[in-house]
Amino acid sequence: MQHIVLASASPRRAELLRKIVPAFDVMPADIDESATSNESGGELVLRLAKLKAQKVLSEYPNAIIIGSDTIIYKDAKILGKPTGQADFLEMMQLLSGAHHEVLTGLAVLNAQQVKAMVVTTQVQFANISREQALRYWQTKEPEDKAGGYAIQGIGAQFVKSINGSYTSVVGLPLHETKLMLESFS
Repeated sequence: MQHIVLASASPRRAELLRKIVPAFDVMPADIDESATSNESGGELVLRLAKLKAQKVLSEYPNAIIIGSDTIIYKDAKILGKPTGQADFLEMMQLLSGAHHEVLTGLAVLNAQQVKAMVVTTQVQFANISREQALRYWQTKEPEDKAGGYAIQGIGAQFVKSINGSYTSVVGLPLHETKLMLESFS
């Protein structure tokens, strides 16, 4: 298989990718991750996944590059990483006792071709009290997580059900990534 590079600073994505690719490089892509006006959640994660991969391709022109971006989408509102405790508490109130979507954009490309898609997973949260949310915030886990929670960590305590790809919620949909990588062979 060709040289593979993960265009991400996320240790969670690298850990997931190691399950299907034994050797790869990691090169974070420093891009502006701001949403544009009227951009849907799916459009945003797809655009960002492609941008990350394209930026890293310039450094590794002979490699296969994997880019990914994940957001929480609730009531047409994009929930990124919380900007502080107040933002986090607002997110938890919005997610408490409700369904939300986790959207992960995935782009796999090389100099000749681009494959990209959005993987959507439905997550149902249990009711979360303000005290539970504050205790969770104090663990520091929510600080750098889209939507303010980590399904693979302490945040799993709030997940009532999931319909879709667990690995996509963590940050890299492995099944889809494997299929895309195989299509480059």
